[in-house]
Amino acid sequence: MQSEPSAALRHRIVEAPAGRLHLVEQGTGPLVLLVHGFPESWYSWRRQLPALAAAGYRAVAIDVRGYGRSSKPEATDAYRMLDLVEDNVAVVRALGEESAVVVGHDWGSNIAAASALLHPGVFRAVGLLSVPYAPPGGPAPPTSSARSAAPSRSSTSPTSRSPATPRRRSSLTCGAGSRASTRPCPPTPCQPRASPTRTSSPTAASCVTASPPARSLPG
Repeated sequence: MQSEPSAALRHRIVEAPAGRLHLVEQGTGPLVLLVHGFPESWYSWRRQLPALAAAGYRAVAIDVRGYGRSSKPEATDAYRMLDLVEDNVAVVRALGEESAVVVGHDWGSNIAAASALLHPGVFRAVGLLSVPYAPPGGPAPPTSSARSAAPSRSSTSPTSRSPATPRRRSSLTCGAGSRASTRPCPPTPCQPRASPTRTSSPTAASCVTASPPARSLPG
């Protein structure tokens, strides 16, 4: 069905659990319910109403209970989320529709999301502006998600050393000489250097660190 983009805005009062709800509609076609945020009214959708009507939709912006020309219950518990959701369902029924797309802005985004969650048969699609959807219990803390994404340290990491991996020893040779070390020999016995002029007993061999050959400095 073609829309009526040039039609004037139509103000209506419908019965709802809040008592009465004021709404403004424009256009014909599939119903789109617009829910304002805090501290606003239907007027915050004044530019979207004609745009949706021109696109072929029946655009309806409500005054949420407590705002504008809608009823204002005195009890504070009359503004619970479940009550606000039931107001949206009552508007759809009062307009003679079976389902609608619900769109919320700011605080109205929470109402729109809860409406679609609690009444998926009535609200077949949902749009949220300015405020993203928050699942029950709230989003996961950013530290937990970052911790789960970080790689865990293991013994194969270049910066870590397994406690079972021994440190490398410097190469040692056994034998007597002017460079003999006074530190004890390694646990495994080593063979003394073969020397034709050696007079000391093999059991008296000491451990020395192998040193590179001396280099002569250029003259």
